Amino acid sequence: MSQQPPAYTPDTLPDAETLYATLLVAVRQIVQSLPIQQVHLVGIHSGGAWLAARLHRDLKLVQPYGTLDISFYRDDFDKIGLHSQVLPSDISFPVTDKHLILIDDVLYTGRTIRAAMHELFDYGRPASIRLAVLVDRGGRELPIAAVAVGGVVTPAPAGTLVLSQTEDGTLVLTTEPKEN
Repeated sequence: MSQQPPAYTPDTLPDAETLYATLLVAVRQIVQSLPIQQVHLVGIHSGGAWLAARLHRDLKLVQPYGTLDISFYRDDFDKIGLHSQVLPSDISFPVTDKHLILIDDVLYTGRTIRAAMHELFDYGRPASIRLAVLVDRGGRELPIAAVAVGGVVTPAPAGTLVLSQTEDGTLVLTTEPKEN
């Protein structure tokens, strides 16, 4: 469907806007391959939700998009506890028989995506779920792969990739040291 995403090293990490432009093209290809009335974007809080809102606007989609907070679906909930800023999920459309494009900022182990799919199935049984991510940093622990990727970082950085958004909506990708 789409071509190989650009590869970067942690030392040559591109700006998030460059990654977004590549992701936009890849997601547009997915949307065009599906019945448009049955396509919904679903972003994972918080970076994926920002991306879903922007993709929804830039693709001029009419169908509503949704957001997920997967805090209660994480498999490490008993170890790390509840995040201090849990946000409600917002899926205002029927999920059953829809084609969902699940959007996240960084794909790493695959556990966040597993949790998101688990939550989505609580809303109904979608016709399909396709994964779109701003950046794939490798390190998968589960058999999960994105079909739309803004860029790949190899080798994975020693720290955590963090997406933030400025007041004017500009996306910024940084690396933060890993917490011990």
